Amino acid sequence: MIELKREESVFVLHFKSGENRFNREFLTDVNGALDEVEKSQGPAALVTTGEGKFYSNGLDLTWLMGPGAKESVGFVEEVHQLFARILAFPLPTIAAMNGHAFAGGAMLATAHDFRVMRSDRGYYCLPEIELRLPFTPGMTALLTARLPKATAHEAMVTGKRYGAAEAKALKIVDEEAPEAEVLPKAIARAKALAGKDRATLAAIKRGMYASALAVLNAAKKK
Repeated sequence: MIELKREESVFVLHFKSGENRFNREFLTDVNGALDEVEKSQGPAALVTTGEGKFYSNGLDLTWLMGPGAKESVGFVEEVHQLFARILAFPLPTIAAMNGHAFAGGAMLATAHDFRVMRSDRGYYCLPEIELRLPFTPGMTALLTARLPKATAHEAMVTGKRYGAAEAKALKIVDEEAPEAEVLPKAIARAKALAGKDRATLAAIKRGMYASALAVLNAAKKK
């Protein structure tokens, strides 16, 4: 379940599915909301956030090994395309990380332009090494494009959990705040950027991340 609301020039997309894991329903709903945001007129920006102690815990492995097994390969490629869509989104994007951002959830947050992370609870973590799940080329391209090289290396090969203070110091996130201030601070950032020209912004992002976008969207071109 998701909820999309507009607060003046800022669209706030709330993930409201517990751990907000990626399954067919989640992906369909999120892309539908992004379609609506892109169709809007006038100055605008996008903030995404979760609920409670989770921003997102990434892929719904239970669903992928059960009802979604027949579409698992294609589904992961669609997740890559969601990352690419956020990375090159024609509006400013801010992830309001209200809680845990693990695996694909951490990658989704990383694809945003900026991140505000809850300071008193929650971790940013890429646990694939512990799960014995190598990163796909698309995931690697995204993470190495958006994180400082040494930070990406440590996060990817160790599976370390980063609290907000360390995440900010390592430039994983841009700002930390107590729970009650995470969303307001993200919205304030978004409002300050909402007047950017959409076509120009999209072109800049596509140019900056051309290599990562090519890998993330590789399946789309087949």
